[in-house]
Amino acid sequence: MKKSLGAKTLGYPTPVWIIGTYDAGGKPNIMTAAWGGICCSMPPCVTVSLHKATYTFDSIIHRNAYTISIPSEAQVREADYVGLVSGRKADKFTMAKLTPARSEVVDASYVAEFPVVIECRLVHTFELGLHTQFIGEVVDVKAEDSILGEKGMPNILKLKPLIFDPGTTGYYGIGRFVGKAFSIGKEIG
Repeated sequence: MKKSLGAKTLGYPTPVWIIGTYDAGGKPNIMTAAWGGICCSMPPCVTVSLHKATYTFDSIIHRNAYTISIPSEAQVREADYVGLVSGRKADKFTMAKLTPARSEVVDASYVAEFPVVIECRLVHTFELGLHTQFIGEVVDVKAEDSILGEKGMPNILKLKPLIFDPGTTGYYGIGRFVGKAFSIGKEIG
């Protein structure tokens, strides 16, 4: 029997993404966000939802762009730190000993040390109560050679991305391979 937990944001898992921007003065900034995901395949788009009070919120609006840097398990401390403090009060790149890199295709910064970056041009903004949802068209994805696998695509076992558990507010790594999508289900019928 299932027990009611009430209306909560308990989608599992959620990503640990580092949103990169430039503020109005050109200062690079990053913040951790877990409320995000893929929202369209053609054109390729991703979404991230933020509180209006965040420093990053105004930067996305001003620059019409953002990046998503994907940290690995080994970068959990840095990923957590940049979500704990505001870019209004701290230079998060300096404090976390990370390097800001300038996107060549959108007006936003990203984390040079993190193995994957998704570069997005803002295409839609939706007010959703406490959050605003930003939809970005993916202009480019860059990945370190060291995490690429078959067919030149990122290998999740090499990337070792972080995931977030909204129920316990814990960070986790990924588990073992359990089946091939669009294939294993064919065994049923």
